[in-house]
Amino acid sequence: MKTWAMRCTLHLLSASEFPLYVAARSTYPARNWEYYFSYYGITPAEYAAFIDAVPHILGSVPMTREELASALVSSPGIPKLGPLITSSNWGSPLKPPALRGDLCFGPNQGQNVTFVNPKKWIHNWQSFEPYAALQEIARRYLRTYGPATAENFASWWGVGLVPARKLFRSLENELAEVNVEGWHAFALRTTLEPMQNLSTSCEVRLLPLFDAYTFGPGRNSEAHLPGAYKSLVFRPQGWISAVVLLNGYIKGVWEYKTQRTQTTVKVRMFSTPTASLKHDIEAEAERLGTFLGTKAAVEFENSG
Repeated sequence: MKTWAMRCTLHLLSASEFPLYVAARSTYPARNWEYYFSYYGITPAEYAAFIDAVPHILGSVPMTREELASALVSSPGIPKLGPLITSSNWGSPLKPPALRGDLCFGPNQGQNVTFVNPKKWIHNWQSFEPYAALQEIARRYLRTYGPATAENFASWWGVGLVPARKLFRSLENELAEVNVEGWHAFALRTTLEPMQNLSTSCEVRLLPLFDAYTFGPGRNSEAHLPGAYKSLVFRPQGWISAVVLLNGYIKGVWEYKTQRTQTTVKVRMFSTPTASLKHDIEAEAERLGTFLGTKAAVEFENSG
């Protein structure tokens, strides 16, 4: 299912696991939504009426954005919400009910998106104790992206650093502090042996924009991405560059443009690449060209 989740951004989540994310999200507010709505002239009372109305208006039958806005306009106390919902390109007014588990995307109707009430759309909705749910989310994060720090988790989940540190302390009996080439982080004790037994391999990958691997460890991981190059990867307005990955380390950024039968891949490495590394990057670009059904050519820009 498609909905707003971590960091209030769009994600695809398993429908069976969605209730876990909703419960975990309720532990700490994602942002001061009343302040956001006040910018558009919506009072706290109108915001509260909007939050109360959405789960009653939405059901298991998909509604378009315009249908939802029209229904909200007809609800007592919130006539001003309709225009805001239809005019918001990013759908931000709909994020609060989505984070509460009262709204998610339904099947598209042509070019129109639709919304449903997930609690009426998903069968056998399961309830979770909120903080226990957040702890389980942290375990899953560490199993996927660990070793990691509380700062990494805070950046990934979209929560303050103080709550993230408190969360990690609550799991201290399950965590072990590790040293990754001078970088101190935490890992689940159950994952230590599998990680220690992993063999290293020399692999080059061209990861796409907003790839989960790039963001997962977070921008605070020096072992993953040296601080001098963070601004090239984590750009303004939440933009996350496509990156060149070498043995798990981010070593450069790239972009591509396709014109007719030709795809041009422009690569900017953080340091001058060897002939062997250039060859491997060109092989990756060839795979991209095959996927796009074009020929691929690589252009290396000045490093650094």
